[in-house]
Amino acid sequence: MRIKNHPIIKDFKKEELVEFRFDDQVMQGYSGESIAAALKANGVMIHRYTRKKSEPRGVFCAIGRCTDCVMIVDGRANVRTCVEPLQAGMIVETQYGLSRKGANKNEKI
Repeated sequence: MRIKNHPIIKDFKKEELVEFRFDDQVMQGYSGESIAAALKANGVMIHRYTRKKSEPRGVFCAIGRCTDCVMIVDGRANVRTCVEPLQAGMIVETQYGLSRKGANKNEKI
């Protein structure tokens, strides 16, 4: 279930197994693989919910062209997780519209 060859990210070689947080869960992935690949390997398919209709979105293009896989990573919103390399200790959050769940509409992330 892991991406081995990616057209944007350098060829992935299994590096160190690291821990990261997704919402309130501790997960594991390989350092350097895309965040989206690590999430998929852990069974996570929904990355965000649309702003107007709260519809779920996940990986679509997997090359950084669309915005279906955007999430909040280490406090930064709209990170394209399909091309963002995983690093130990990252905090990855589901994105709801333009922010995190329960956030004030005026809150800056």
